Amino acid sequence: MRVVIAGGTGLIGRALTASLLRDGAIVEVLSRDPARAGRRRPAAVRAVAWDAADPGRTRELAEALADADAVVNLSGVPVGPLPWTPGRKRAIVASRVGTNQAIGAAIALLEPERRPAVFVSAAGIEDYTGLDADPATEATGGGEATGARATGAPAATGAEATGDFLADLGRRWEAAAEPIAAAGVRVVLIRTSFVLAAGSDLMALLALPVRLGFGGRYGDGRQWFSWIHLDDLVSVYRRAIEDPTLRGPVNATSPTPCRQADLAAAMARVLRRPNWFRVPAWLLRFVLRGEATLVLGSRRVVPAKLTRAGFEFDYPDLEGALRQVLGKEGRHGRSQA
Repeated sequence: MRVVIAGGTGLIGRALTASLLRDGAIVEVLSRDPARAGRRRPAAVRAVAWDAADPGRTRELAEALADADAVVNLSGVPVGPLPWTPGRKRAIVASRVGTNQAIGAAIALLEPERRPAVFVSAAGIEDYTGLDADPATEATGGGEATGARATGAPAATGAEATGDFLADLGRRWEAAAEPIAAAGVRVVLIRTSFVLAAGSDLMALLALPVRLGFGGRYGDGRQWFSWIHLDDLVSVYRRAIEDPTLRGPVNATSPTPCRQADLAAAMARVLRRPNWFRVPAWLLRFVLRGEATLVLGSRRVVPAKLTRAGFEFDYPDLEGALRQVLGKEGRHGRSQA
């Protein structure tokens, strides 16, 4: 099996690459800087030059994708923690929407028999924000149709109610993959929740207040928090690549979302720190502005498609996942940084 990965040198990309290599797959990584990528990848992985912003290199990209069994797009400028200036927002959009568009244009140049069998793209769960009276599935708010409007089904409506930049981004991100599906390629959109992983910058930021003894609620703490362990996320990507029955949006979330207050309490237990502090919602909105949705937005999401497909999570329990990620810090109460 030959898999081409865009964004293969990031946290998820490195873990997915390692998993594929262990099973004997051929992995190639698309990079704007192959020399730099070469320092962050195993020797067995070939780095291929590409630039999604350069339409003059579309034919070159097409040749890199030709005859691949799977193409995976994990590209994306980090959403946080830098402020969402207009320039930052443009970069966030271009790194997700633009890369899917570039890959779609390249695939369209290939003869049908040389097109990849499957295209798997990262996606977000912000379209579910606030739709948590019941656990949200891929069909909640019309979400099943968000990444497949060519079918004529109604588009998702949930994010429009929130007016959230990230929710709008998510719709555009998925829509950019529609031409790939129209070209006869199976498309899977991995709607990814917060990833619990050692070495993650966002995980470090999440844990920092707790380590410093300021763990506690953000706002009233009742907002829902959906999450997934990195190992399980890699397994979801492997399932998306290998299972021909899986297509369209797939929620990559643990089956046990929790309230933010419960997350804070669990982290405090694992790190053996106090859990008493409360940051008022108004203060978070004042300091973070639009980015406050990252900590105050409520997303109660469950993996309905994966459950129906018989997928088994290695880390369905939040505290167990946190203990694995935080390692000895949870057992001894000392930072390993």
